[in-house]
Amino acid sequence: MQELDVPRLTAPPVSGGLSDSVFTTAEQAPGRVQFSLSTPGQEWEPVTAHRFAAEVLAVARGLVAQGVGFGDRVAVMSRTRYEWTLAAYALWSVGAVVVPIYPTSSTEQVRGILRDTGAIGCFVENENLAMTVAAAHGPHNPLTRLWQMDQGDLDVLKTEGAEVDASYVHRLRAGVRPEDTALICYTSGTTGRPKGCVLTHANMIAECDTLSIGWGSLLAAPGEEPSLVAFLPLAHCYGLVVVISSVRFGVNVAFQPDPSPHVLLPTLAAFRPTFLYAVPYIFERLFRAARLKARQGGRSALFERAVKSAVRYAEAEQRRKAGRGSGPGPRLRLRHAVYDRLVYARVRAVLGGRVRNAVSGGSPLSRELGLFLAGCGITVYDGYGLTETAAAVTAQPVGAVRHGTVGRPLPGNAVRIAGDGEIQVRGDVIFAGYHNDPESTDAVLRDGWFSTGDLGHLDPDGYLVITGRKKDIIITSGGKSISPLTLEEELRGHPLISGCLVVGDNRPYVAALITLDEEAVAGWLALKGREPEKPAALVTDEELLGHVRRAVTRANSRVSRAESIRAFKVLPHEFGAHEGLLTPSLKVRRSAAIQRYAREIDELYGTRPPRRSR
Repeated sequence: MQELDVPRLTAPPVSGGLSDSVFTTAEQAPGRVQFSLSTPGQEWEPVTAHRFAAEVLAVARGLVAQGVGFGDRVAVMSRTRYEWTLAAYALWSVGAVVVPIYPTSSTEQVRGILRDTGAIGCFVENENLAMTVAAAHGPHNPLTRLWQMDQGDLDVLKTEGAEVDASYVHRLRAGVRPEDTALICYTSGTTGRPKGCVLTHANMIAECDTLSIGWGSLLAAPGEEPSLVAFLPLAHCYGLVVVISSVRFGVNVAFQPDPSPHVLLPTLAAFRPTFLYAVPYIFERLFRAARLKARQGGRSALFERAVKSAVRYAEAEQRRKAGRGSGPGPRLRLRHAVYDRLVYARVRAVLGGRVRNAVSGGSPLSRELGLFLAGCGITVYDGYGLTETAAAVTAQPVGAVRHGTVGRPLPGNAVRIAGDGEIQVRGDVIFAGYHNDPESTDAVLRDGWFSTGDLGHLDPDGYLVITGRKKDIIITSGGKSISPLTLEEELRGHPLISGCLVVGDNRPYVAALITLDEEAVAGWLALKGREPEKPAALVTDEELLGHVRRAVTRANSRVSRAESIRAFKVLPHEFGAHEGLLTPSLKVRRSAAIQRYAREIDELYGTRPPRRSR
């Protein structure tokens, strides 16, 4: 059994909760710009620490006026925006528990969360979400308060709280202990029914402070004020950690509720953040957008040479930092300098031009993409974590990134690999358990160790390598156990392919469902001098299928014959979040996708669905 334990960077808190930092910062640095809001007629409106603390206090007084008190559960259902953050900190200020709900959740999912937590109120972004909550309301639901952000209900709370003594809110805040529950955060449901993870103030403080103290130097160049764009869902623990860390350590945050690349990338270019938190999907889209732009400009060959040079340069640098080489040679350095002016600077400009470091989470970033971005001058610190670990439990060490891994355990945590390859973790960030579900809690928490359900190994230097997920393991009818991760990552790296789902459980061989990148396909058609067509019209196009076949062949070269893809089908559209097929971090929900495309999968085998033998 492999095991690695890393000492803490900071002592665990002995008193207080998450909202304390808002008022401490307001006292010590009242003029610090905490948020930048995009408003009509004014590009970025600054929100100082003093203003934020005053607004948090005003909303908290309103909550008290409406009967919200210590220990009450209140849901927040909204896209990523300033009001989400304001509502959460007001709730923590009165000792209430925040229950994040994804704005894409179905009525049934909302009903289950409200019933499970006993939430007495809910903040919603707009009328559509208000209607969803209303439809989810049932006879066994104690919810009696509903505040709609776009209707000014936060301002109503401020007005109603004017008669409440501010000192009363501060007394409630002083009563919050680190071990008290801050969040009941529901898992994304990739492997079954979503479960409510109970996360304490101490869990979140340990996560945010460890990352900020240990990795804070990466947020901006010397002399620059650190800033970022928050676009990850705040109902996702990773997205929430980004904002909480920023509030605790004075990072200027702008909000973008729409993470679609065609909306997000212009925001990044306009705001020009110094740092980026994202998921692999965003980095993949960034790379594809750069490649497509190069093709459209007739610079495709130049771009591909620059990609190879960037990867080679970053590999040489990685070996040098690990003490296993002398770094890039003179010719490689010269080529890199030329390509930096012609290609890499353009990639950096897409993110606003100031980002030199970034974090990727949610799922592993491919080694090749990490190397390319490093070669472009953007070092991506890949990490690993789950909702149950308050987001990251491992991360790349500062200045010692090893692409293809997810780093080493964060200070204050330990990682070990069980006999069957399962990753187990222990430490300050481990959740208190699943809400109202002691059986599930006991199944994954034993002697302080949390069994993640993920598979991996520690390399000789203690870097964690993810190899798959236990529940994703495919067992063919011939008894061969296969992890689909390697094949899926390889195929997603092809310019024309946006998604892949490898199947084959209890089947005679491995097969795959593949989706096409609409923008890349449009660019390919233009280069061929062909009329524009949607991917749905190209699923039987022999020339395009030839490219996909070659991509499958290359992917198969990375695995054994028994693990290789023998058949594939190109779907007419991408896996969609609106169909419930993607998690908020844009991972495919395997069970949902397999059920949705059962007929297409059967066609790959030319048989009826097999009877399960296990």
